Amino acid sequence: MALGILGRKVGMTQIFDDNGALVPVTVIDTSDCMVSQVKTQDKDGYQALQVASGTRKPQNINKPTAGHFKKAGMAAKPHRQEFRLDASMDVSTYKAGQTLTVGMFQKGDKVDVVGTSKGRGTQGVVKRWGFHGADATHGVSDYFRHGGSNGANTFPGKVIKNKGMPGRMGDVRTTTLNLKVLEVKESENLILVKGAVPGHINSLVMVRYTNRRPAPTGRTVIKA
Repeated sequence: MALGILGRKVGMTQIFDDNGALVPVTVIDTSDCMVSQVKTQDKDGYQALQVASGTRKPQNINKPTAGHFKKAGMAAKPHRQEFRLDASMDVSTYKAGQTLTVGMFQKGDKVDVVGTSKGRGTQGVVKRWGFHGADATHGVSDYFRHGGSNGANTFPGKVIKNKGMPGRMGDVRTTTLNLKVLEVKESENLILVKGAVPGHINSLVMVRYTNRRPAPTGRTVIKA
């Protein structure tokens, strides 16, 4: 996994791109994102950075978690994410308690954004899977949004696995791939990415370099 940052989905707006076109963007606030632990090959068997974000009252933190953040010399945070790094990256330059900066991203970068999709509760097959439903013609009664037959005749005589059925919709980990970074406001810790990202307003999201192309090098990752 490439190095990334945790943030909060502020909402959506519109900006003009370099060609004068009005494009929808999602604003992500990455304030107060810090390194909470550095894992090395010698000690842990692999290289990784554990990143933490958010704020939480001290009385709402259990003792093991409080001790973990105390060792890092920082206030306890509710959200943690580990970014596993390859052998080409030197983790010795990182220390627990350092603040990550949005300077690791620049305008034009392609990123993946990971979040939890909005929970829709229990839904039928039309909303959940896009079924067309039955024709609203003569002879059709109270069957317009039903799923229709789901059997499989004599053989195999059962409903096939993964058949689209009514059920719980949303509230799952979702990744939106290959989004373009349209603007980075380092002074305000904001990233503006083209299009929509999963989750409701104020939800936690993870922004990382897309795995569909090599990650850029020489970026300012740690705040001075």
